[in-house]
Amino acid sequence: MAQQRKRNPNGAGTITKRKDGRYHAAVYVLQPDGTRARKFAYGKTWAECDSKRRELLAKVDQGVPVPTRSAKLAEWLAFWLDSVVKPRRKLSTYDKYEAHVRLYLSPMLGTKRLESLSAPDVRRFLLQLEKKTTAATAKESHRVLRTALSAACREELITRNVATLVEPPRPTPRELSPWSLDETLDFLAAARRDPLYAAFVLAIAMGLRRGEIVGLRWRDIDLENRVLLVRQQVQRRRGVLYNDETKGRRSRALPLPAICIAPLRWHRMRQQSAYAAAGIDWVPEGYVFATRTGRPIEPRNVHRSFVRVSESAGLRPVRLHDARHGCATLLTAAGVAPRVVMEILGHSQISMTMDVYTHVVQDTQREAISHMDRLLKRRPARE
Repeated sequence: MAQQRKRNPNGAGTITKRKDGRYHAAVYVLQPDGTRARKFAYGKTWAECDSKRRELLAKVDQGVPVPTRSAKLAEWLAFWLDSVVKPRRKLSTYDKYEAHVRLYLSPMLGTKRLESLSAPDVRRFLLQLEKKTTAATAKESHRVLRTALSAACREELITRNVATLVEPPRPTPRELSPWSLDETLDFLAAARRDPLYAAFVLAIAMGLRRGEIVGLRWRDIDLENRVLLVRQQVQRRRGVLYNDETKGRRSRALPLPAICIAPLRWHRMRQQSAYAAAGIDWVPEGYVFATRTGRPIEPRNVHRSFVRVSESAGLRPVRLHDARHGCATLLTAAGVAPRVVMEILGHSQISMTMDVYTHVVQDTQREAISHMDRLLKRRPARE
């Protein structure tokens, strides 16, 4: 008599032979909404059915949802945000993804089931969203949807990512118009007595982001060897000021231009005097740009001071971030290679540097094209 198979322990599922000779397994699995339900798997033999049962149990152990029926897109997006994006991505990335899911993807596509979502559905969604908002917003929503569906593919909830089959909208590039060299010099002259003068010099001369400037600590700056280390940034999200990784998630060591040395020395002496007057011990590891209590200053206050100084100097209005564009323009005009500009600005890809910062000042273009006159000049006629 054949030995009877032992019963599986509780939670390990069951395997039953059907009247038609096939076998089916039943396992309780996690659903995208956090509940549990029975999932059935079928096989021609007991071994085949047991293999499928073990695969389901492995997903249960890993906390991977296995819907008993195709989940709605809104259900998957909610699970993806909470279980995939929040633990692994930066808070700023999560907030951006969550906003696109809440405002556009769930209301306009959320009732579609993952397996039935088609390329025409995505195309219609993008057209409607572009009419409702902008091409840039539609392009970003397409990127969020594509990323979410890629995660669904990895979890084997769908067999293909239909968002990759649809070309995203092409927004009109923003016309960049940073200050000219003369305007930049006028601003620096007007800002010389401002408490944040050193911050403005770093933004203009080195192209640092606003959060990177606010996140600088004195231990990151070596004034003797003229080296600055960018390894964090300060952001405000959900009403909280917090330290975050740099945008590219990597530190970069940059040589300090000579123009930055004196403003930083002056700023440090002024800060030491302010701390001494307030009765606060000087902390060498403190923030370079800090409040009277040593806390990092508000990133928005740097921009507000920048706007106030530029208005007092009678300059045309630009954003503080445009000083970063201006830095790239001046470096390009000086003949610096794009790869070097990329490293200075902290871009993750050279294409970003080439796409955004290829605008060179008119005088530089004129100088470059003048070489053609010399190269293509006709040879003198032979006698």
